[in-house]
Amino acid sequence: MKKIVLTIFFCALTLGVKSQNATNTQQESSVEKSIFGIQTGFAGLWIYNEFKLSNQIAFRTELGLDAYENDDFYPDAGFLLVTTTSIEPRWYYNLNKRSNKSKRIDNNSGNFFALKTTLRLDDLLIKFGDDENARIVSNLSIIPTWGIRRNIGKHFNYETGIGVGYIHYFSKNSGFTKDKGEVAINLHLRIGYQF
Repeated sequence: MKKIVLTIFFCALTLGVKSQNATNTQQESSVEKSIFGIQTGFAGLWIYNEFKLSNQIAFRTELGLDAYENDDFYPDAGFLLVTTTSIEPRWYYNLNKRSNKSKRIDNNSGNFFALKTTLRLDDLLIKFGDDENARIVSNLSIIPTWGIRRNIGKHFNYETGIGVGYIHYFSKNSGFTKDKGEVAINLHLRIGYQF
């Protein structure tokens, strides 16, 4: 009888230890406390910082230069670079799954959902060419986005995302009769370097 009780006790102890390790592994799957880097893509250059809000949620702040498409307000503006500021809460929803499959999660490598909010101001416009009077209408966009981020080596990464949301043009401030709002698309493919 003592042998049976001892055998059951050691089996239960082994199960408890295995259970404890599984719990610790899940707790280790987390976004980084803070990461800082630069990214470039076909439409600009950006400096970003992401800091941890919870194990799966990071808050991204970004300052960048976006290539700006001619809009309905100033169709003859030509090629412009607009200084943008963005804030973006990101939910990295598959970190535990990637970690359990021994895939990299360092530097926030994973799939994410985000709510990208970007402000573009006419006052922060960089003009190219002969037209020094080129202008844009200041605008604010809010775009829910799905994306992925993966690492290439230790410092490099790539990121892609797609989303559909809303953009509001503050055209009254530029002398037009009324403000304008329309559907906005966020489609990005970026390569970056993390410090």
